[in-house]
Amino acid sequence: MPDLNTFHEFLPDILRIVRIPLIIVGGYILIRLLKAVIQKMRGEIVKRMKSRHAGPDIEIEKRGKTISDVLYKASAATLWVVVVMMVLREFGFDIGPILAGAGIVGLAVGFGAQNLVRDIISGLFLIIENQIRENDVAVINGTGGLVEEVNLRTTVLRGLDGTVHIFPNGAITTLSNMTRQFSYYLFDLGVAYKEDTDRVVKVIKEVGATMLDDPEYAPFITEPIEVLGVDKFADSAVIIKARIKTEPVKQWMVGRELNRRFKKRFDELGIEIPFPHHTLYFGEVSRPFKLEFQDTQKEGLREIVREVIREMHAEKATGDPPRLPSANEGK
Repeated sequence: MPDLNTFHEFLPDILRIVRIPLIIVGGYILIRLLKAVIQKMRGEIVKRMKSRHAGPDIEIEKRGKTISDVLYKASAATLWVVVVMMVLREFGFDIGPILAGAGIVGLAVGFGAQNLVRDIISGLFLIIENQIRENDVAVINGTGGLVEEVNLRTTVLRGLDGTVHIFPNGAITTLSNMTRQFSYYLFDLGVAYKEDTDRVVKVIKEVGATMLDDPEYAPFITEPIEVLGVDKFADSAVIIKARIKTEPVKQWMVGRELNRRFKKRFDELGIEIPFPHHTLYFGEVSRPFKLEFQDTQKEGLREIVREVIREMHAEKATGDPPRLPSANEGK
């Protein structure tokens, strides 16, 4: 029969071995419960904001997701710190001096890590002022992309080519949110100078109306196309500016489809979309000079053309490239 004194001697160690996994498992369970509670709170907050008509549903959803994610990350980090302290105490460490030392170190780090503090404070204002949310499309410091994460310290964008851009919140100097509440797609339609601009404007509105009748695109369009008028006279075209209002993030999909329909309709009606070109004008003083060939020169040019044709036929038969005659051979 085991000695009871020996058992009592090892009992604290046995209990410690049991408590440490329980603390870790308990911390994990608490974090999962915390996540579920935050998600439920998020759903309730979103529901109440929708009932008060605080904005479009998609905007409310994005704001709720951003706030809940930040709250969960901060709470989970705090809980894990508590779990680590409890485990250290089970190993026999006196956590009182550790906490006191952490406070002093934290104060020293606070003075030295001013950029970190600035990033966190800036991140709080980004979230509180609702400047940017997850799934927005934004331009930060001149770099655009889809907002994947809004953290207390950093904001993460993913570019169209898949590149991930990470910005410390304190280093954000310019922020342009392209998808807050609604979006516009802007058109600069160039037509030839000979075209009747009133007719072109009428065609633009007709094409825009077909989008509203299309069940595939109509749900994403909030207002009919708006023609702003003749914007400028470019080198080779008259520029007509227009825009269409859409749901957030949908402006590019609607705009590309409209561009396709504009091109197709303009081709059907013979409306010219010009390409850049230059016209040379010599004026009355410097008239264009006239080129004349003598009979011998004309015959030489004809012989060069005949020789090129013969060489091309020979190339088809042998596979060798044609030999171009030199400039002196036709003289």
